[in-house]
Amino acid sequence: MTSSAWLTVRDLEGWYGESQALHGMNFEVRRGEVVTLLGRNGAGKTTTLRAIMGLLRKKTGEIRFADENLAGRLPEYIARRGIAYCPEERGIFASLSVEENLMLPLVVAEGGMALPDILELFPNLGERRASQGTKLSGGEQQMLAIARILRTGARLLLLDEPTEGLAPVIVQQIGSVVRQLKERGFTVLLVEQNFRFASKLADRHYVVENGKVIDTLDANDVAANAERIQKYLKV
Repeated sequence: MTSSAWLTVRDLEGWYGESQALHGMNFEVRRGEVVTLLGRNGAGKTTTLRAIMGLLRKKTGEIRFADENLAGRLPEYIARRGIAYCPEERGIFASLSVEENLMLPLVVAEGGMALPDILELFPNLGERRASQGTKLSGGEQQMLAIARILRTGARLLLLDEPTEGLAPVIVQQIGSVVRQLKERGFTVLLVEQNFRFASKLADRHYVVENGKVIDTLDANDVAANAERIQKYLKV
């Protein structure tokens, strides 16, 4: 681990009841990076995000963010420190309009994106801002789930499978959004199984298996190790 890391996860173990899901996760994310956790279903990727966000209560190890250990902190404290979580299930409020969903999260820090800037980043949402959550397509719901956390002032975004089940054209749009967020100074920890998508975005990839990191690849290493990566992800 390097001293320049903004987020450091060290020796992280975690449990759901008596079942152990994490077996010593170790990785780091530097400020301004896009970093992915790659792996098959059940590898421990989502559990790692939940642990960082304080949603996995039974855990040991260290989760250090901006020189503070957050391992024992509650989710609301972690959110105020500038970390936001976009879960795979999206959590859109069906009875609220797009704009009401966007305005729902509390602003926890300065520097959050203003609503006009968010709608410029997500033009589909601007066109549907009066529509109810139930009227949105799956891709629009995913855009809304990401857009909603940008107002909060969080600078580290935890995105869980943002391309799952989406059409290729929507996947491309999500990729464009992630690139623009990086350009705006956001840091992104991305859980993905779609390696083709992730490989075009990330500075570094951590391969997760059985609740721990088993390999690390920088962006420059991807082309020479494509076969190895596909072997890791093969079902």
